[in-house]
Parts: sequence; structure tokens; C-alpha cells
Amino acid sequence: MKQTLILGNIITMDEKKPFAKAAVVKNGVFAYIGNSEEARRLAGEDAQVLDYGDNYIYPGFIESHSHGYLAGDRAIGQANLAQAGVKTNYPLYREIIKEFIAKNPQRQVYMAAGWIENEEYVTKAYLDEICSDKPLIMQTGGGHSMLLNTKALQWAGIDAAYAKKYGYDMVHVDKNGDPDGYICENPLLDIIAILPTSVDYAKEYLLAWQDFVLQKGYTAVADAGVELFCQYCPQAYHELEEEGKLKLRTYGYMLTPDNVADPKAEVARIAAARVQYGGEYFNIIGIKTFLDGVTEAHTGWQNQNYLDQPGYHGVERFNDHDKMVQLLVEADKEGMSVHVHSEGGGATHFMLDCIEDAEKITGDMDQRNVLAHLHFVTDEDIRRMAATGSVPAVAPLWTPKVPGMYDQEVAYMGQELADQSYPIKSFYDVGANVVFHSDYPVSPLMDVKLSIYMAETHNYPQEVFGGLTAPRNMKEVITREQSLRAMTINVARQFRQEHRMGSIEFGKIANMTVFDCDFLHDDIDKVAQANVVATIVDGEEVFKA
Repeated sequence: MKQTLILGNIITMDEKKPFAKAAVVKNGVFAYIGNSEEARRLAGEDAQVLDYGDNYIYPGFIESHSHGYLAGDRAIGQANLAQAGVKTNYPLYREIIKEFIAKNPQRQVYMAAGWIENEEYVTKAYLDEICSDKPLIMQTGGGHSMLLNTKALQWAGIDAAYAKKYGYDMVHVDKNGDPDGYICENPLLDIIAILPTSVDYAKEYLLAWQDFVLQKGYTAVADAGVELFCQYCPQAYHELEEEGKLKLRTYGYMLTPDNVADPKAEVARIAAARVQYGGEYFNIIGIKTFLDGVTEAHTGWQNQNYLDQPGYHGVERFNDHDKMVQLLVEADKEGMSVHVHSEGGGATHFMLDCIEDAEKITGDMDQRNVLAHLHFVTDEDIRRMAATGSVPAVAPLWTPKVPGMYDQEVAYMGQELADQSYPIKSFYDVGANVVFHSDYPVSPLMDVKLSIYMAETHNYPQEVFGGLTAPRNMKEVITREQSLRAMTINVARQFRQEHRMGSIEFGKIANMTVFDCDFLHDDIDKVAQANVVATIVDGEEVFKA
């Protein structure tokens, strides 16, 4: 029997035994947590020893909403515009894209991502100047908007008829009614569906993603829309597990179209995929769908009209109440949950209405449906989140007043609402199972230490954005322990895996992350500087700094 002795300052997230100095791991699970003397005796002289000295050992951190294929693709398969910084920089974008094209002449379609929009409106002409002989697509960092050059519009079949079909809010046109290159929301899925890809591409990108995540100290993640960016992802995950290459446990939500035609058949399809592809390191646990877009693109579904567009409250993507109720009911029969993109307050209110009606049918008040992003939420809906047993996936990394983006929110929604954005503490106060998410790589940061720092300060540390940002909504800050729970045991509950992971307890999987910082007691500025020392999966080091 393989045994490992773990030594260090252990913060367990187990309320009955919150601290320890040692643990013993047998065959990948915790066999003892307590003092070092007893641990040494139980482990025996032949045990492997991982001694982390004065460093701090936590349960393996867990991400509740991310996109693995896209992260790998953006890391090695696309021009990375995020390196241009946090402000729009069209001249630098041009140089980054040109360099990527020069290094990848074999590609038939070029993608660039990380574009930050501002008041300067650009069209296909901007991209045509960079590349005119092949399709070139530039996507925003948030992933809800794209700009296509002329070749890309032709390649994708986006013409005047296409624009009329989707509407000019989602396919912008020039004065002649022809697409000008800018698209957002639903049409993006048509583009993604035809991008060149394969199982081998998917495996390459997922392994790049795994390396990144393990180095960040995460040991499990949710993939929110497994096949959203590549239809081959379920197969790729399965093959990687069969090949023994998966170390990162991934809990997947399969994508469902807006207002899906037959919710019952859709759930049956996803349940069958769960059986076909599921294993220990990749599991399908639910369904992902979009209710709306994002406020900065005028596509977040709000409770009120946009101030700069009277009579318009955003894009309602999945807005069929009866179909959503049926989707929830059918998912519950299969032991699955529904995970929705719900950015605006109107989308959240709609979803909670549907969950309440579904629970009247099923009688199940513990379905653990997830509402992610939650930019604007009313007090009433915060209470209903807890009452329905729903999971609020919140992003402390989005809480500061970011120049440009905050100004947009004020212009679109008014200062009062903008200053009440992204509640977190209120969800804890009503008893909801709060989880943190990064939405990486749609958002550019995925970071344990910054999540803790920003949940307490609602601001970036000086060295991240050079002090450009400012805190907001400080009544929603939370404690360090609450932050740790939102990245460990609470996410395990979201996955229905709290009996297996999320805390360092007897019989649980021996996933741990070692940092050189006491997140509970060290000065908050030291927290912002913390470093990952090691990441441990099944009792084995999979990353060591």
C-alpha cells in the first residue's frame, strides 16, 4: 500500500478540525489528519515524505466556471491581444496579429482574441488592412462580440440576408444594409461551429490548459459548455483519460441551444454522453445555456431599459419559461443541474421564476442549479437564490471600478446600479452556497490569491493595473474564510462531490495546494504576493515551483 506523509501548516476547511500539522495519504486518499508525531508513526519508515516546512497547505482549489478548450486555444492557437494591456490599443493589436500570421502561415483561418472595445467603432476595413487573403477574426476578451474581415464574412456566409435573419442588434450593417464585420451573441456560435478543429487539436489545447491550471493551484474545474468552442471536446477529454494523461478533474456542463426545441430529448442526449464519456477525471454533471449576453455589449438582459437606448432592455436568449421549466425537470430526473449564463438582472429574475416552478413539480429543493456572473441582482432575487437552493457563481475579480468599463456601466445603467454591481456578501448572508468563478479565459485572470485579495478589497493590487482602478460596493466584501470556502468545499457541493473533495478530511481524495502564505491571517498585501509552492493530486505532486 502506497503511503505519503504530508508535513506543513494544514488549513483543512473541516469545521470540526480546522488546523493540522500533518496528514497521511494512502492510495490517493487521506488516511489521517492531525499531529506530526502520530502521522509519522502511522505512515511508517518507508513512506514518501512531502515536507513543506512553514508553508501552508489547503484543500486543492476548485474553479466553478471556466472554458478549457478556449483557454488552450488562446494560449497556443490564437493571437493573444490581451498582452496589449487593459486599454484598447488598435495599433498594437495590428502588430500582434501580423506577427501571429507570420509565424503561422499554414493556418487557413486566423483568430485573435482579447480585444477590448471602446468608443472608437471599427469595421471589417480595419482587419482587411492587416490580412485580405484569408479569413481573419478578432474576438473580444469577453467572448460575446467578434469582428470579421471581408474574407471571413464570405467564408462564414454572413451577408445582408443573414443580417436580416438575426437582426441588426447582433449583425451590424452599413448604410447599404451589408454586414460591416461586427457581430455579437448568437451569430458567434455559427462561426465557432465551422472553425477548423479536430480531436487532436482539442487534446493539445486541453493539455495546455491542464498545465496552466495545475500551476495556478487548482485541482478541479467546471467546464461550462464542454463543446461550446469545439464539438470534439467530450471525446478528447475521454481519450486523454483513457491514455492516462488527465490529472485535472473536470466536471462538464454540456451546451444546450437557446430555447431548445425539445428539452426532454436534449436531456436524454446529454445523459447518454455522460455514460459514453464519463470517468474519474472527466464527468458530465449538467447542462449549460445562455440567458443573455453582457452589459458592455448592450446584450445583458436587464430589469430596466438601457439609459442610452430607451425602450430596449437587452437580448433575451433563452426566454421560453415553459421550456426552461421542462429542461430543469428533466435534468433533475437524471440527477443533473442546469448552469446558466445570467449577467443582467432580468435574466436572473427569469431563471429564478423557472426554478421555483420546476421545484413545485419535482419537489427537489437541492438541485444545485448554477447562475453565473450576476452583474446586477435585486434584493428579492438574492433571497430567492438561497430559498431555491441555487448556486450563485460570483467573480470577485470583476468587482473594481475598471476605467472605461465602469464608465460604460454608468452610462448604460446609471451610477446607482453600477455602484451596486456584483454582490457577494449578500448571498452569504441569506445562506446561499456561494462559489467563485473566473470565467477564464473569457476574463483574463484566474488566480487564487487575487480572488481572496479582491473579495476583501474590491480592488486590484497596485502592481496589477498600476493603480488605475478603484474599489466599489464595499458593503459586499467578505471574510478570508468565506473566500476559501467559495473556492473549495462550496464548489465541491456545486458538483455534488463534497463527500470526496473540497476539504482535507479522512477518506477524501488527497488533493492539496501549497502556498507560501497564510490566507487567513497574513496581511492582505502579502496575500496579493503569495506564490504556489506545489499542487498535489491524489497524493502526488503534479506541480512544484
